[in-house]
Parts: sequence; structure tokens; C-alpha cells
Amino acid sequence: MSTTRNPASQADPFESLGLSPDQAALYTAMLRLHRATLTELAEAVDRPAEDVLDALDGLVRLGAVNRRREEFLARHPVATIGRLVAERLDRMARETRQIDEVLAAAGRLTHHYDAGHDWHSGRFSVEPLSGADELWESVIGLALQAPPAELVMAVPDRRTMARFADGFVGQWIQAAADGILRPRMVVALDAVSEPAMRQVCARFSAAGAGLRALDTVPSWFFALGEGTAGLPAEWGVPLPEHSYNCYLVHAPVAVGALRALFEELWARAAPIFPRNNAQQVLRLAARGLSDDAIARHLGVSVRTVRARFAEAMSELGAQSRFHAGVEAARRGWL
Repeated sequence: MSTTRNPASQADPFESLGLSPDQAALYTAMLRLHRATLTELAEAVDRPAEDVLDALDGLVRLGAVNRRREEFLARHPVATIGRLVAERLDRMARETRQIDEVLAAAGRLTHHYDAGHDWHSGRFSVEPLSGADELWESVIGLALQAPPAELVMAVPDRRTMARFADGFVGQWIQAAADGILRPRMVVALDAVSEPAMRQVCARFSAAGAGLRALDTVPSWFFALGEGTAGLPAEWGVPLPEHSYNCYLVHAPVAVGALRALFEELWARAAPIFPRNNAQQVLRLAARGLSDDAIARHLGVSVRTVRARFAEAMSELGAQSRFHAGVEAARRGWL
């Protein structure tokens, strides 16, 4: 049995890592010579010096060979292969990220395609719903199809909020706690002014829901994910006045518009529940305590007290401490 190894087979790993056949053969010769001049290398591979120099320049750029004046020195093959493998892995990682970005873009672009296709074909999927049971349970049913489903919803009146709290909030709290639903809600301030309703909101918030209040909410609506929106039978009219008749609209353009409206309302609304630090200083100030007295009571510096007042004013959208106190009282923070 012959024990002679074919030099070409030894070069194959380098070729698979991006070396040309000439570079692989030259590097193999370099490893045997360890140190050589251009003339010596040309003789070793039986190639013109000009051709060898081009291949050598490529090996130097790859870090496989070092050049020292008139001589070339081969680097250890482990270091060379390690560098080539690392570069290949980096390239593969970049390509993988590019593929992920293309796939994500394809999903977004599909929504535009579907919207345009539905427009030209005359199809605009609208599904009527009737009754509070069908409405609130439909939202959970849709969320179960693709959890976790991001829901944004506006509630403009006390009756709608009370009916939701009485019959369905437990199911929604469980869905939020289980990660099926990721809700954010903007509600009218008077809809959550009663202590019982604030307790319901506190449970909902503890399950992960985002809750904010606004003096006036223009209408009831919701957007679930990127493909479904809920619209009332008549914009601006409370749901109970239409016996909870409403529509599910399956159109990305409608969902996008309602999401944009919600984000505008969300930015203007104030949290229903204040941060504890802000609430503490407001309550103590309402009792007539000065900044120094509040600081002693809480065991913090006066500077910290003033920072917490600034935080409270920011949350309430107040321009002064007096205004903050009025808003805090109106929102049930005191």
C-alpha cells in the first residue's frame, strides 16, 4: 500500500475556505520551506516569478504568509485556518442576518400587497358583531390564533368600561397573564374614577396590561395585531347605545390608521396608577408639609423630594405643583 500523500488533497481544505488552487499549492510549498525568497518559491512550484508574486500577495492579505523584506515566512497552519474559518463564520452570520431581514421585509410587504389586491378586487373583509358577549369573546378568540397578540383599545365611556369589567375582564386578565394577549388601553378618565373600577384596573395592570386615562377619548375602537380592527357601528357613539353592534375589519390599512390614532392618544394620556415615589410626595404635600418636612418623613434629601415632584408633574402633564395637586386629586391619586 502506498503511503505517499497527494499534495493536492492537502490543499483541499484551504480551497474550501476560499483559497484559489494556486494559492493553496503555493501555501503548501511555503509550509515545507517555512522561509523562502520569491525566486526559491518560484522554483519550488515551477511557476514564473510574476505568477507566484500575485498568489503570494493574496496569501499575505489573507494573513497566511508574512513578508519580511525579500523573504516570505509561512504562518502556522492552525493560525491560518483559524483566521479563515473566523472570516467565513462572520460572512455566514452577516448573510444569515440579511436573510432574516429579507424575510421580515417580505412579511411587511405582503400586507401592502394584500391591501392593494383587496382594493382592486373589491374585497374588503368586514365582519359584523352583535352583543357584548360576541365582541369581547371574539377578541380573545382572535388572540388565541396567533399569541402573543398585541392589542390596543380605546374606551370612551363609563358604561362600556363597566360592562367589560363586570363580565369579561377576568378572561382578559387571564389571557394577559398567560401571555396570549398584550393589551394597552386608553380610557376616559370618568370611566375609572370609581374605587371599584380602579381595583379592576389594578388587577388588569398587575397582569401586564398598560393602562392610561385621558379626559376625552374620541370613540371606541381597537386594533389587534396588524390584521384586525374593531370599529363601532357609529364613530363617537358609545357601544351600549347601539347594543354593542360593531364591525371587525380585516384590512392592514385600517389597522395601521387606528394604531396611529391610538399612539397619539397614548402619548397624551396619563398613567392611571402613579409611581409610588410620585404619589408619596403629592399626598404629603396635600397635607400641608413643606419640602423639608417631606424629606424628613421619607428619610430622603430635599433634592430627592423635588425630583419626585418633577416626576409627578411630568406624569400628570402639570405646569406647577398646584396644578399637579389638582390633577392628582381628579385622578384619584391622593
